[in-house]
Amino acid sequence: MILDSKIPEGPLAEKWDKHKFNVKLVNPANKRKYDVIVVGTGLAGASAAATLGELGYNVKAFCFQDSPRRAHSIAAQGGINAAKNYQNDGDSVFRLFYDTIKGGDYRAREANVYRLAQVSVDIIDQCVAQGVPFAREYGGLLANRSFGGAQVSRTFYARGQTGQQLLLGAYSALNRQIAYGKVKMYPRTEMLDLVMVDGKARGIVVRNLITGKIESHSAHAVVLATGGYGNVFFLSTNAMGSNATAAWRAHKKGALFANPCFTQIHPTCIPVSGDYQSKLTLMSESLRNDGRVWVPKTVEIAQRLRKGEIRVSDIKEEDRDYYLERKYPAFGNLVPRDVASRNAKLMCDEGRGVGASGLAVFLDFADAIKREGQPAIAAKYGNLFDMYAKITDENPYENPMRIYPAVHYTMGGLWVDYNLMTNIPGLYATGECNFSDHGANRLGASALMQGLADGYFVIPYTIGDYLAQNPTTKVTTDHPAFKEAEQAVIAKNNQLLSINGTRTVDDFHKALGLLMWDYCGMARNAEGLKFAKQEIRKLRDEFWRDVKVTGVNEELNITLEKANRVADFLELGELMVDDALNRNESCGGHFREEYQTPENEALRDDENYAYVAAWEFTGVGNEPVLHKEDLKFENVKLTQRSYK
Repeated sequence: MILDSKIPEGPLAEKWDKHKFNVKLVNPANKRKYDVIVVGTGLAGASAAATLGELGYNVKAFCFQDSPRRAHSIAAQGGINAAKNYQNDGDSVFRLFYDTIKGGDYRAREANVYRLAQVSVDIIDQCVAQGVPFAREYGGLLANRSFGGAQVSRTFYARGQTGQQLLLGAYSALNRQIAYGKVKMYPRTEMLDLVMVDGKARGIVVRNLITGKIESHSAHAVVLATGGYGNVFFLSTNAMGSNATAAWRAHKKGALFANPCFTQIHPTCIPVSGDYQSKLTLMSESLRNDGRVWVPKTVEIAQRLRKGEIRVSDIKEEDRDYYLERKYPAFGNLVPRDVASRNAKLMCDEGRGVGASGLAVFLDFADAIKREGQPAIAAKYGNLFDMYAKITDENPYENPMRIYPAVHYTMGGLWVDYNLMTNIPGLYATGECNFSDHGANRLGASALMQGLADGYFVIPYTIGDYLAQNPTTKVTTDHPAFKEAEQAVIAKNNQLLSINGTRTVDDFHKALGLLMWDYCGMARNAEGLKFAKQEIRKLRDEFWRDVKVTGVNEELNITLEKANRVADFLELGELMVDDALNRNESCGGHFREEYQTPENEALRDDENYAYVAAWEFTGVGNEPVLHKEDLKFENVKLTQRSYK
């Protein structure tokens, strides 16, 4: 299989504009003859469905939540990047492009990343026009703040609720098209399979989560916008319902899965406090603008603090190690997420961690409060401070926050070309669901940017190019391919319900998550990965022998929903391990302990691994087939990343 990325010819800055001119168009009268399915209603899905509906296509939108506005995009806190240069501090489209390529440790396509930087400026205008209440300076101009991996202020924000406000904007646009009848919305409906006819994506099989009814929907093209797979680790910052089923079932139908081992660990999360937890809570990266990260300078002081012999206020300034400021003077606390996370782990591994478990570091706002006053800090971060206080019962205005890295975002996903189409004709993947824009590490405030860029400004052009080359002839759900897919879904559900074992679905999920975190988490090595692969296979075999799924299919059955998702995670987890084992280098969020510099930084191998690893499914338990898309860098120089 040859992977054709379909990157346009010509200078980097002209590729997208030329491509938009060269794509084939569908005239307005014909658009109403085409049906498009959009799965997922987060920022990528809602913006795509709304825009496609406004263009005149007939859109069916699906989400498993009770409302599109409950998509997990709502949980994003800190902001959205755009190269507006309002601060006049040296930002530009090229600088945003460069920061993103460098932040991803040179494992992303130049053309896709540059396009993302280009359209970022239009996203802000679009959202302001929708009424998104971005923060403003005293004079009325939109405010910006800094995020990790950049030395300019380019992040637009709405306090700590940016994702919620952006999603409400996209949701409003979506509702408008629903009211006009151009988008038909299917909430509480989960995609369980992709249907292909003559080698092309022509529909999906879904389960109504209220009644359990299995039904099919046909279309001329299918757009997946279903987010990432961070919940394979069980404990993550994702919503409990976030899952990989839609993308994984498409993968099993032939869509290549790219770079699955590229998982982002977010450095500022509330630490794990016990086995009872079902998820972790993110504290926005924006807090690192004013908060200073530190640990005690010695193991002895850290031990006394953990035992309660001394308080934080007893630790003198000279006995505090502001390790990010010490090690990375140019960026300080605003180093990228992978660097900040790895260093927090290093401090805790040395025995200098804080909190009862020793698995935490401090994020301290004392200097900022002294400098600006508590009201000013509350105006910037008040809702985040309130959330921290409610969860921990500690006042972050008076004591430093305790934070520790946690699984957050996944840079891997379905392989797509420049048009965001997978290797299956007619199947598109947008937002976190695809692999395309972030390389081995996502810069903060870029997830919202990619989701809206794909939905508002990319997919409306590129899907038209595909549809214009395909007839308007409809395929009905009576086609044998739909019936076959429905029967397969029903059979799998019946199999899960019939096992009647002794272990709960959550029990298996927790066991898988622990394996993934311990051996394929912040640090990996060959020995641990090989062990994890064996253990995941054993766990998967046991799952299909001993899982207990109660109830029946023909009703609301959350246990059956979870079982389907965990079954997919048990297969995806093994592929993540395979990918991590194959990539004998360290880059971004993929840190192989065998490959690091003397200063414990990620050590890439550009000669052998400057490629996208796209995996082909060959059957459960069989070894996947690796396809490589070589990455070409014509506009940036491949160098060892340095934030010092």
